[in-house]
Amino acid sequence: MRLMAAKRSSNRFRSLLGVSLAVLTLVGSLVSCTQTGGDNAADQPGSTTATTLADDDAEEGPAPSEPEPEPVPQLEWSECRTGLECADLQVPLDHDDPDGEKITIALARRPARDPGSRIGSVVVNPGGPGASGITAVSYMLLPAAVTERFDVVGFDPRGVGDSTALDCHSHLQAIYDADPTMEDAADADHYRTVSEDFVEECEVGHADLLPHLGTEDVARDLDLIRSALGDDGLTYVGYSYGTSIGQQYARLFPQKVRAMVLDGVVDLDRTGLEAAEDQARGFTRAMDAYVAECDATNCFGAPTREVVGQVIASSEAEPIPAPGADRPATPGVVTLALSQAMYSRLLWSRLTSALRDAGEGDATGLVALADSYLQRQSDGSYANGFEIYFGVSCLDSQWPDSFDEVLAAGKDVGSRYPIFGEALVNDYARCALWPGEADPLEPIPADIEGLAPLLFISTTGDPATPHESGVKVAAAIPGARLITNVGEGHTVFASGKPCIDRAASAYLVDLTLPDEDLRCD
Repeated sequence: MRLMAAKRSSNRFRSLLGVSLAVLTLVGSLVSCTQTGGDNAADQPGSTTATTLADDDAEEGPAPSEPEPEPVPQLEWSECRTGLECADLQVPLDHDDPDGEKITIALARRPARDPGSRIGSVVVNPGGPGASGITAVSYMLLPAAVTERFDVVGFDPRGVGDSTALDCHSHLQAIYDADPTMEDAADADHYRTVSEDFVEECEVGHADLLPHLGTEDVARDLDLIRSALGDDGLTYVGYSYGTSIGQQYARLFPQKVRAMVLDGVVDLDRTGLEAAEDQARGFTRAMDAYVAECDATNCFGAPTREVVGQVIASSEAEPIPAPGADRPATPGVVTLALSQAMYSRLLWSRLTSALRDAGEGDATGLVALADSYLQRQSDGSYANGFEIYFGVSCLDSQWPDSFDEVLAAGKDVGSRYPIFGEALVNDYARCALWPGEADPLEPIPADIEGLAPLLFISTTGDPATPHESGVKVAAAIPGARLITNVGEGHTVFASGKPCIDRAASAYLVDLTLPDEDLRCD
């Protein structure tokens, strides 16, 4: 997830390629894995097996709320990258008009390592909005127990990458180079102007696509993917924003879920501004942890918080030169660099070096961190996908209609969370300008019928999807289990922490959930 529903996804997978904005990382070292009781423990005693799920489905029949099935699509796979096969899937632009205009969803799969014991496919989404599932599958390493028995399938959601893409990023540098904190009317006027330019480019170039980029549309695409793969039930792993996709799929197609691991949980029962403030608090806590660790080792020879403040103030007075980059570090660039580093503890040392250099007048390291967040390439171009962040976020949540109202909310949140609050909230001022009407996502209802038990993972120090969100969402869904990862960073499954990987793998392969919620230290 980006600074918001995933800021942004996001995404250990992209970080490894140098283009991540929400980094999924290995968090700390494993000490123990303990079971803890929770509100959900009473909902489903013992473990769940494939047999019991199948019996339940047979008794209940199709849920009345499930959409009518569309014709089973066909896939033609061909080798495309080392060890991967790729295919394109045609889906309706508008799922309410299945016979109308079609768009392309691009997929990639890595076949199961033991075809003789193959169970089916596990579909993965690395977050975003805007992260490429195809890129993720090309190098991600799910546990061996999973890859032996499942084809691992990734897809670029509508609007992203190799799928029918939203391509309107000419003004991305301008909107993120702009000062995200409003000191005077001139700041606000400039922020509005660059935002209007960005939104206008997207509206002019993609008027037909924009209304159909929401997560509910992606969830319906996902069901066509499941059908085309030949799986009766969906096995799915979603990170950050990918948990929004998973929750919407579970709400729309409860009896078509086989197993679902959702790591870095988005709480869909929040307005856009409420979720933005939640994230401001999460990023602030991550910064507090970074400051404490840096001060403990005397990173700078001065209090870390003072160093961060001095760099921010320097960029406000005048952009800091960056001889090794193509532009200096404005306040917007510095904020993005700080945000990117909070996604993973592995980036903290890089941030320390960048701050040290910036204090000496060279912000090249900060620009590089900001570019990683933006998926900005060395030639100044952008990977298709970042602008979809607004295409999705502005549709999925309720936002104020007034640009100035968002800026006022930014001031308010910034008073409580000075480093990140105002910048994070103001990022969504673009949603007050975005064409079309929002259609806020609905959470999975507590009385849903026929839904297989889900497995949630939430990290105590997660900046983008705070731990409280995972606790709340898991507690509200019948039969769900929660794994609490004690550590820093955004998401953790398949990063090598045995306590988590063992439990999640057992669930994906055997449909066996822990008897109780887990805590992995």
